[in-house]
Amino acid sequence: MKLRNLAVAALSALVLALPADMADASKVKGEVTNFDFSFQGLTGTYDRNQLQRGLQVFHEVCASCHGLEYVAFRTLSDRNGPELPEDQMRAFADMYEVWDEELRDWRPATGPDHFPESQFEGAPDLSLMTKARAGFSGPYGLGINQLMKGIGGPEYIASFLLGYTGEEDFQAGSMFYYNRAYGDWVSMAPVLFDDMVFYEDGTEATEEQMALDVAAFLTWTAEPKLVERKHAGFVGVIFLSVLAALLYLTNKQLWAPVKKAAKKD
Repeated sequence: MKLRNLAVAALSALVLALPADMADASKVKGEVTNFDFSFQGLTGTYDRNQLQRGLQVFHEVCASCHGLEYVAFRTLSDRNGPELPEDQMRAFADMYEVWDEELRDWRPATGPDHFPESQFEGAPDLSLMTKARAGFSGPYGLGINQLMKGIGGPEYIASFLLGYTGEEDFQAGSMFYYNRAYGDWVSMAPVLFDDMVFYEDGTEATEEQMALDVAAFLTWTAEPKLVERKHAGFVGVIFLSVLAALLYLTNKQLWAPVKKAAKKD
């Protein structure tokens, strides 16, 4: 009983110690939609075709302003990623230029090189966005929502891209656009429109489809080993369960003679 009271007191102290916005993950300023992604849940995995479509949207729409400086081109061929064939990966990297310190000049990128960094001041690097942004389930709380749904970053990215209301406001020489997911005015104009890209796999390039695809791809850039970690965790749980069962049976067998002798006495 004392142990239970101690646990309750410790949990209460932890909750009270958190700031108000951290203790209540539901307090999100904007409106974030709960989209379903294939990589969510205990056994979720990345959809290779979706990651390839998301890479295409990033390359054709986002790369003109935003960077992915923490992502190497060679990882586009990794298992549980976009899985581009080696020749396609090299051809894709060749479309970018990187600064070579030895040559003191620009050259076409190769597999070991990283995507260029953001080209404009204030344009965030997108490989970190899904980790930095908390959506409907947030990074706080007891962790159940995060375990089942993820931290909400992909939902925030997709909701942001789809969240423009069409309202515009000209302030201090700049145009601002209202975004429901952000819950305020933003300087970035809407970037996705139906059929602005052509998907070779036949998928219809609607605004929502492109938003979901690029959000999934950006999640992979932030969590490239997500599937491997889930697999390792699943194996670890099975191993610990078997070990616990063996320890229980061993304990029963070791103490059985003692208990039997105690009953006779």
